[in-house]
Amino acid sequence: MTKRTYILLVVIYLLATVEALASDQLYNGTVRDEKGKALPGATILSDLGEGVVTDPFGKFKIKISDEAKYLTVSFIGYEMQQVALVDQTNDPLVITMQPSSISLSNVVITPDDTEIIHSLSQYDLAVRPINNSQEILRYVPGLFIGQHAGGGKAEQIFLRGFDIDHGTDISISVDGMPVNMPSHAHGQGYSDLHFLIPETIQRVDFNKGPHYAEYGDFTTAGYVSFKTRDAVDHNTIKVEGGQYGTFRTVGMFNLLGTPESDEDDQLFVAGEVFGSDGYFESSQGFRRYNVMAKYKSQWNPNTLFTATASTFYSKWTASGQIPVRAVESGQITRYGAIDDTEGGETARTNLNLQLVQDLKGATWSNQLYYSRYDFNLVSNFTFFLNDPVNGDQITQSETRDIIGYKSEYKRSDYLGSIQLQSKAGATMRYDHVDDIRLSRTKDRQEVLSDIARGDVNQSNVSAYIGESIALLPQLVLDAELRYDHLFFNYANRLDATDRTEDKGTWSPKARLNYQLSPNLSFFVKAGTGFHSNDTRVVVAQSGEEILPKAYGQDIGMFYKPASWLAINLTTWNLDLDQEFVYVGDEGVVEAGGKTNRKGVDLSVRAELTSWLFADVDLNYTKARSIDEPEAAQYIPLAPVFTSIGGLSFDFEQGWNGSVRYRYLGDRAANEDRSVIAEGYFIMDAVVNYTQPKYQVSLTVENLLNQEWKETQFLTESRLEDEPAPVEEIHFTPGTPFFAKLGFSYFF
Repeated sequence: MTKRTYILLVVIYLLATVEALASDQLYNGTVRDEKGKALPGATILSDLGEGVVTDPFGKFKIKISDEAKYLTVSFIGYEMQQVALVDQTNDPLVITMQPSSISLSNVVITPDDTEIIHSLSQYDLAVRPINNSQEILRYVPGLFIGQHAGGGKAEQIFLRGFDIDHGTDISISVDGMPVNMPSHAHGQGYSDLHFLIPETIQRVDFNKGPHYAEYGDFTTAGYVSFKTRDAVDHNTIKVEGGQYGTFRTVGMFNLLGTPESDEDDQLFVAGEVFGSDGYFESSQGFRRYNVMAKYKSQWNPNTLFTATASTFYSKWTASGQIPVRAVESGQITRYGAIDDTEGGETARTNLNLQLVQDLKGATWSNQLYYSRYDFNLVSNFTFFLNDPVNGDQITQSETRDIIGYKSEYKRSDYLGSIQLQSKAGATMRYDHVDDIRLSRTKDRQEVLSDIARGDVNQSNVSAYIGESIALLPQLVLDAELRYDHLFFNYANRLDATDRTEDKGTWSPKARLNYQLSPNLSFFVKAGTGFHSNDTRVVVAQSGEEILPKAYGQDIGMFYKPASWLAINLTTWNLDLDQEFVYVGDEGVVEAGGKTNRKGVDLSVRAELTSWLFADVDLNYTKARSIDEPEAAQYIPLAPVFTSIGGLSFDFEQGWNGSVRYRYLGDRAANEDRSVIAEGYFIMDAVVNYTQPKYQVSLTVENLLNQEWKETQFLTESRLEDEPAPVEEIHFTPGTPFFAKLGFSYFF
């Protein structure tokens, strides 16, 4: 850039500043509910298009021109307000919001696509009844999950043409604490959300692509961030029972009474007990126990402290994946098993401490978390392929300690009339994995031999910065940069070697948002990201090509042609570099080449009447492995066409519920698409009758009683009486018609 250009830019900024001093006014304020509690995340827009969002204390600062007549304040679940502006900026505005029925009109179009998505996800969560925590992942348009190990194992995830396995290419967190497990015994990025009690969830934030600096490792297809409640409005006892020996009990209790304002300390505990024998011929004996406690205190008007503790344990038996030929021959039924001694047990205990400070125009948040994790999983994918005498059962196990820290500073400023929002953050995470093990076993009891066994020490240190510049009130540019440095150590107990590697990677990101009108905005995103590879891969590759890059681009729009209708359309592209994958089920390293995924996402939300809501998400993806011959470029199990949607209702008399569907189209099960993984169409329904003191609910899964394959894999296996192995589809049958009844008591 020449000296003359620099001088010109300085002059432009000075002119903008002079103009702003003459014609702009700065308004400060706080948005609160009817009890005086802060509402972080509320949207404030002027009638000329300037906009901001309230911080964790419910505070905002906005500079607008003298021509502006009013501010519009919106927040899901509250009546939209218009606040008239006067020539008085010394006294902060105090805006009190009144509760109202859920309405799509409270979702406003702004020059910030992330805030629009957050508002839509809050709207979705409010109008759709909650079933369980894992299924809340389906609130992300285009995301599908599948269970294939008896209910206790983390679900398999599909998104944007990825078979993500259990979390390799999506970052999942709860209250800022990461859920993904790097270098896990079963699979890279393994994410088990079963420790989260669904009734404690307040908000689900998500976005797709590697475009956000706060999210690092595993954020290639996108991220999902769960936020739990800070308090409960009333005590609750809930009891559910259903087919197949299914029962569930939940309790939530406010130990310090109902908070009346932010100055009141808040403490609640929640517990869950779940059990099911399952719909398989062999009983699952599934049991899960959850306990959570959360304490929040406002130490002073500028300091918030939150402490969350939780513990979780589950144990189950599984019937595993079964080959199509065994069902077609009549050897077993769809709900039978070749090896019904599969299953496992897992536990996780968490402590999460968060401190947020208001620094007058800025916020500084600090977080410290610790997790203790145990995992033991018994599987048999190939039956008698490798060991015709004892069978091919394997056991994967580990014990893990995680400690992490995150600090983030955010500030809002103005350069003349140009709004600037700055952020800077740093994170540290250390995983110590003791005795991570892959063994050949028999009947879940006898260890025949160890395939892999050792100890993992892995650290990730990162830092990021970002600047959001409102070039115009309707045009916002976000530029961000993240750096991650990872340290890998693996002490192999089988050959007594101890090896260490480290690697760093930069991830630049940029987003441009333009609001053409109050009802229409466009966005363009481009960014790079990565997912780390298993420590055992890293040392095997001597640190070479161990942090493959992901390059993403999104172009899209949000459109509200009417107050009752919202549309989001996105076209996207994602390229991945060479990577090496550790196959935890076999203890080997497989090489993969470059891949390209591209697609179109369409989401529609409609408030048909004051009590009837509709939504539909349509997603098309083309996923190819570009280093292979054209006829063999299909990525196995990559979804091509998916759709979810439904109708939800909420009557004033207390009746509410939904009828929902999910559709996954046929897809290639191998590289040349000579084998097809069959798609499915499933419908579920929920009906609740809610009164001030109680609620009665009925939930039905697979309303049409379809026979469907929930998860499918092309696997080579051999049954006990077969002379030679056979490669074909192995699957886990999806839930048949399943009904459960629930009763909740509020006090």
